[in-house]
Amino acid sequence: MPLTKLDVVGALVVIDLQKGIVGMPTVHPTGEIVERAARMARAFRGRGWPVVWVHVTGVKERRTDAGPGKFTPAGDWAEIVEGVGREEGDHVVEKRTWGAFLGTDLDAYLRGRGVSQVFMAGIATSIGVESTARSAYDLGYHVVFVLDAMTDRDAESHRQSVEKIFPRMGETVMAEEVVERVGSLAG
Repeated sequence: MPLTKLDVVGALVVIDLQKGIVGMPTVHPTGEIVERAARMARAFRGRGWPVVWVHVTGVKERRTDAGPGKFTPAGDWAEIVEGVGREEGDHVVEKRTWGAFLGTDLDAYLRGRGVSQVFMAGIATSIGVESTARSAYDLGYHVVFVLDAMTDRDAESHRQSVEKIFPRMGETVMAEEVVERVGSLAG
């Protein structure tokens, strides 16, 4: 579905395109996800809009049916991949939960720049992207999901988020439309 309109100020929020996660098996090739995120980041910067790179640096210990939830990454696992073209002036958010809003400065950063619309991309669709988008929606942002700039480790989880959850929280688009619309002066 095409994007209905661009707000006065939008932001690109990219979830967990970091060495340890990009290196895991996913439903869609991560190289394509990284390349699309980089193209969108250039368009956002060209318009003077914020680009936010979110990365997870560990999680707190939890008791779950899936097993111990404690995870502490080693080495360069949490480093944002070079292929995204991160630049000076881009905002970096370090998170220790699934979503990027809780316990971080993300909401204050976005509001301080007048952002009312967030464009979501990254890995994993059903975890980091969806959790961050749920908070963005609850906080009153217009949420746009860039479907071909996200992937998951599980095909069914990805499908469930894309087909059932995301259309109820925002608009769904493809990266090329975002690049064209954000890159144009008309919006």
